[in-house]
Amino acid sequence: MRSKNESDGQKRSFIEKARRAQIIDAAVHTIAEVGYPNASLARIARTAEVSKGVISYHFDGKDELMDQVVIGVYTQIGEEVVPRVLAEQSMEGALRVHVRGVAEYALAHRERMTALAQIFRHSRDAQGAPRFGSQPEAIYEHLEGLYRSGQQSGEFRDFDVRVMAVSQQATLDAMFEYWRTHPGHDLLAHADELGELLVRAVRAR
Repeated sequence: MRSKNESDGQKRSFIEKARRAQIIDAAVHTIAEVGYPNASLARIARTAEVSKGVISYHFDGKDELMDQVVIGVYTQIGEEVVPRVLAEQSMEGALRVHVRGVAEYALAHRERMTALAQIFRHSRDAQGAPRFGSQPEAIYEHLEGLYRSGQQSGEFRDFDVRVMAVSQQATLDAMFEYWRTHPGHDLLAHADELGELLVRAVRAR
């Protein structure tokens, strides 16, 4: 039988986790609505309907909150896309599914993608340099693994997998930026065409 202290501790943990998620969602909504420069902690607190002190209790300033927004978006993308990639029988299919899957996530979570772009563009460290100067290393490593598996299976030709990983992520970033500035652009058609281009670039002859 669980002790009362254990039960109370689990309840507090659940409440704190829910509160952090609420604040992160409010940060996403605020940044997407008014832009990163105008998304102060006070404004985010108003969106979350909490005091600024509550945000300070859960996060060590705006930088940590932004870090959690970025981590949360990439975690969600991974949870939605990776199982579909692994389910593919061919590496060509896996590559196409990866590109389309990320695009489908963006369509379903446009606000989160807008907030992510704002954070990457405007978040600065104490020296004024971009805090997110490039994609997280794990993104490149995941793509390297996909390309390396294709080489090992004989589906892909020999090439530098880091170069292809960086190139693929750069084209995805460009695709999302174009879509952000041209809201009527057919993102899925763009993703399918990009997937085909990538497959043709790495396919074994």
